Amino acid sequence: MEKLLDIQQLKVDFTKKVGEVTAIKDVTLHIQAGETVCIVGESGSGKTVTSKAIMRLIDYENGKISDGSIVLDGIDLTHLTNKKLRSIRGKKMAMIFQEPMAAFDPVFTIGSQIIETILEHKQSSKSEAKERALYLLKRVGISAAEIRFNQYPNELSGGMLQRAMIAMALACGPDLVIADEPTTALDVTIQAQILHLLQELKEEMGMSILLITHDMGVAAEMADRIIVMYAGRIVEHANVNDLFEMPHHPYTYGLLQSITTLDSDRSKELYSIKGSIPALSDLPNGCEFHPRCPYAAERCFIEAPPLVEVNNRQTACWHAEEIVDKHIREQSVVETKVKVPIQKDFLPSQSKHSSESLLEIQGLSKYYPIGKNVFSRNQSYIRAVDNVSFSIKKGETFGLVGESGSGKSTLGRVLLQLEKLTSGKVIFQGQDLSKLSSKALREKRKDMQLIYQDPYGSVNPRWRVGDIIGEPLQVHENSSNKEKQDRVQELLELVGLSKSDYDRYPHEFSGGQRQRIAIARAIALNPQFVLADEAVSALDVSVQAQIVNLLQNLQRKWELTYLFIGHGLNIVRHISDRIGVMYLGQLVEMASSEELFLHPAHHYTKGLIESIPIANPTLSRERITIQGEIPSPANPPTGCRFHTRCPAATARCREEQPIFREIHSGHWVACHDPA
Repeated sequence: MEKLLDIQQLKVDFTKKVGEVTAIKDVTLHIQAGETVCIVGESGSGKTVTSKAIMRLIDYENGKISDGSIVLDGIDLTHLTNKKLRSIRGKKMAMIFQEPMAAFDPVFTIGSQIIETILEHKQSSKSEAKERALYLLKRVGISAAEIRFNQYPNELSGGMLQRAMIAMALACGPDLVIADEPTTALDVTIQAQILHLLQELKEEMGMSILLITHDMGVAAEMADRIIVMYAGRIVEHANVNDLFEMPHHPYTYGLLQSITTLDSDRSKELYSIKGSIPALSDLPNGCEFHPRCPYAAERCFIEAPPLVEVNNRQTACWHAEEIVDKHIREQSVVETKVKVPIQKDFLPSQSKHSSESLLEIQGLSKYYPIGKNVFSRNQSYIRAVDNVSFSIKKGETFGLVGESGSGKSTLGRVLLQLEKLTSGKVIFQGQDLSKLSSKALREKRKDMQLIYQDPYGSVNPRWRVGDIIGEPLQVHENSSNKEKQDRVQELLELVGLSKSDYDRYPHEFSGGQRQRIAIARAIALNPQFVLADEAVSALDVSVQAQIVNLLQNLQRKWELTYLFIGHGLNIVRHISDRIGVMYLGQLVEMASSEELFLHPAHHYTKGLIESIPIANPTLSRERITIQGEIPSPANPPTGCRFHTRCPAATARCREEQPIFREIHSGHWVACHDPA
């Protein structure tokens, strides 16, 4: 087949204050017409820089192509003028960005921006361009396209905005679409819809896709071939089945081992690649991966391995054949062992928590008034949390899952009294928190701490790490500088960092390291309860595993109690003893972790589980994805709130709200006809 895109020996440099830094080096890859190629790797591996170099967007970020070539459909993009590039971008190649809000201009409507793209590249009238834009919005699954056409980017949800971004990328029928982490920030249900949409559009329009992702499950479902990058270089390149069946590079093997699946053993620690990806300005000699590699030998410290052909694929490792032989021997040993069938109807609980409740939530509601006239009889409210009741036992991890807009984070903030509840009770250690005085509540907060999703956005970037972690000690314990320093350095070592990090600033750390700093701050006062709000959602799969293992080790050591909020269902299953599923402000199902995943009773829970991408390209399944998006909490549907998206909805569901009831011991559900 003919190569649509051909990249040879690409090198990209960025100009920094300290001089030039090489972001990617010796990158050679190609994409054929109608093919999907995935680039995978941790943050900092060079995936996004490669995609931006193809689009020549690095020109606007102090970047330059210092060596190599990029040829698209016979046109060398490397030395084209900006004017010529503008005629190619959109028409021959287009990009779907990770954050669509940053790609749209907030002061223009969605429709006007798509029309502008069409008029820029095609000889068509404005009315024809509008007709094409409306067709595309409908084609990508946006309901009420005529209304959305005239709306501004901030008026659309994340999933809808990503669909609009896809419509704009496809406006001129490009041959190549580059999708840079297009589903990372989306819920698992919306992710499944977007991936299915991209597959459909690829077949329909005959285009090629270059997909950038760190989710190996997404790569397994979408890719024909996979390219693995590390520290700016390609370390492995193979077709999707070969790569998942027998990885040849230890980094690829580590990425695949780090994947948490629905079959993962919850009694064991998650596998993680030790350490983190090095800074581009401080790369090690020899093979860049050797400081983290279990197979590293003397040659690896001195000489960087080239990308060579091994067993019908490319890999850059001195020990590739030796590693493969070892894995083959290990697999044969595993296969010869007698396999004892698991009785899935009975699985012993992994938890050893107390039967005593630490936190009780009774009929909790949180409403936000809409508009300024709060004394009006017809006042409307956003029902963010609506009559939720459950308890969390001492030493337990209670997981909370649901799509964005289901009320998970609002519930968490109300539990910690960061927001006042509208009605109900939050009882912690036998005390109703809403009845405490400000002074008493401040004292109680020593025992209740929070880990945010974005640790960098929740701390003062001008403070040193020692001050960030030590602030709670000064506020609650009035510690001396010496006592604070000793305690902070002890905490830094406890979370896997170094004492010497005390005087460094947040921007000097990776995402995973910053999350460790946030955890150190949260446990500084020896709390009893910690709320982890999407604490690992933004991290790479290997770093996720490190943080989850750390949280579990700290829990065992200090008998901590967690409320773990997340949308990565595999991770929530692994860490949680019990799980609650929220939908549109209400709890719709609650059960032990194993019971919930083996026997989901609510159709929403079932849809969430079936939307999880499987990191195995040989397994094909009929994915019953949940259609549409979560309705507005300002105007929830009558009856069962899920009936508008439920495949099993009946007339009763549309009229009568189901009662949250116990169907088996410890298994609660709000559904008229449980699955």
